[in-house]
Amino acid sequence: MSQGNPPRRPGFPARLPSLANAQPAPVRPATAPGSVTASGWGLDSAAVRQRMVQRLAAGGIQSPLVLQAMGQVQRHGFVDSALVTQAYEDTSLPIGWQQTISKPSVVARMVELLLGAPAAKAQGLGRVLEIGTGCGYQAAVLSMVAREVYSIERLRNLHEKARSNLRPLRLANVHLLLGDGMLGYPRGGPYAGIISAAGGQALPTAWLEQLAVGGRLVAPMVQENGQQMLLVVERHEQGFTESVLEAVHFVPLKSGVA
Repeated sequence: MSQGNPPRRPGFPARLPSLANAQPAPVRPATAPGSVTASGWGLDSAAVRQRMVQRLAAGGIQSPLVLQAMGQVQRHGFVDSALVTQAYEDTSLPIGWQQTISKPSVVARMVELLLGAPAAKAQGLGRVLEIGTGCGYQAAVLSMVAREVYSIERLRNLHEKARSNLRPLRLANVHLLLGDGMLGYPRGGPYAGIISAAGGQALPTAWLEQLAVGGRLVAPMVQENGQQMLLVVERHEQGFTESVLEAVHFVPLKSGVA
């Protein structure tokens, strides 16, 4: 593609070789907007999923939007077939390549924190950047509460796995990207929310630069004692404020594409 021509938006499921010269690949519009279901997964999980939602509410999740999203997205469609019986337990599960799908309670907590941003309270949650697509589960949950989701994965095999998992859902507002999440995705910014599924020693400067005023960033952060803690950063006209919350455990934040 010549530099003088505007980049063409590839159709799903086009492969995106890098963030440097590619536009995100959207999922085609759903035939029933707002419905996150897919056939062929072989498990009638509605009742089990509802019990999971009840446990989340009892554990402190208050947002009706978050509880509704957690109840609609079928988590068993994002884990290996051998693990479907554990899909609605509050536990992280392996998804390959030394990565995991986060606990439902952690996903719900972090998404609820995004919704607590000043701009989200006033106008609803706008465009969100997710660092670490993984198997695609959290991106699906985010699609139910945000107007648009850009999700970046650095591991090519996981990027492809997420695309395969999300394809049946046909979520028009989810864009999957293969690239270095530590660089963010400036072309899609500024973001009302940034959420990371990996923790490092410091927040990448790119994330802070791409966070909109009134937006909120939620990410695990390694403290001086080596413990990961959940960090919330808000951007204001005058700068940034941050809050350190509870202990969490995520995979390490890494740079590059593999």
